[in-house]
Amino acid sequence: MNKLVFYIVYPIIWLLSKLPMWFLYILSDIFSFLIYHVFGYRKKIVVTNIKYAFLEKSEKEILEITKKFYKNLTDIAVESFKSFSISEKEISERYTYKNPELVNKYIKQGKSVVLVGAHLANWEWSFGLPLVLEGSIFGTYSKLRNKAFEKKLLKTRTKFGCYGIKTTNTVAKMTENFEKKIIATYILLSDQSPRVAKTFYWSEFFGVKVPIHTGAEMLAKKFDLVVINYVTKRVKRGYYEAEFELLTENSNAFKNYDLSEKYLRLTEKNIKKQPENYLWSHKRFKHKDSYDAWLKMKPQIKR
Repeated sequence: MNKLVFYIVYPIIWLLSKLPMWFLYILSDIFSFLIYHVFGYRKKIVVTNIKYAFLEKSEKEILEITKKFYKNLTDIAVESFKSFSISEKEISERYTYKNPELVNKYIKQGKSVVLVGAHLANWEWSFGLPLVLEGSIFGTYSKLRNKAFEKKLLKTRTKFGCYGIKTTNTVAKMTENFEKKIIATYILLSDQSPRVAKTFYWSEFFGVKVPIHTGAEMLAKKFDLVVINYVTKRVKRGYYEAEFELLTENSNAFKNYDLSEKYLRLTEKNIKKQPENYLWSHKRFKHKDSYDAWLKMKPQIKR
């Protein structure tokens, strides 16, 4: 059944990917209108999340951010379609990097790097990183139920030289590279909600106490990785610029979870600059009332 779905849907996606961007953005405007005004896709979740994050904003301001969010969401969708056929030349023009020399400096010094980021603006096109960074680059991904789609998506995301690692294989791959002395850059998006049962740490995100992903910090300490944040902003429709910022050269100098806190505060700051471009449709605050229950189960968590 999964293969049948793939053979029906993928040709449509491929044809869409071959369309010029101006036409894809017409489709994006249509999709945006439909999912916001007609279907109301996750509208309650989106509005609730934005209200949690921006208590100081009026209903009018919340509505404005919400409408712009849906336009950003459908733009990312059509840009993701474009990923299947986008050329090296086009992605280099549309997705630029302000200071890749910051990352390359550490790679040249023989130090591996973990890039931490958020689901902000277009994170999908970051598979073009090998075009500006030196050394091996690994991006984590979650497996899909449809294996045919997973294989095709992985091929798309690795076509410029990035290597894909299943999330469940991240530690094993890093261990292998560490033992073989392979200098690499690892891409980890760490802003979404982890499973409560696998949570080690809670903190405030936009003033709301939620479980926090601490995997990037733990891996950085385990493998002595340089930690660099990268944030993407929309320059204009269809064009983006990513900027790198050093968080630390020595993660083990931080007390447990202090590095995760530093990342959180920087992420909040970057989201506030372009709130409409954040992925508000994810249930980021769904566990906000689960902290007391987590405390009771905490001793049973396997570390």
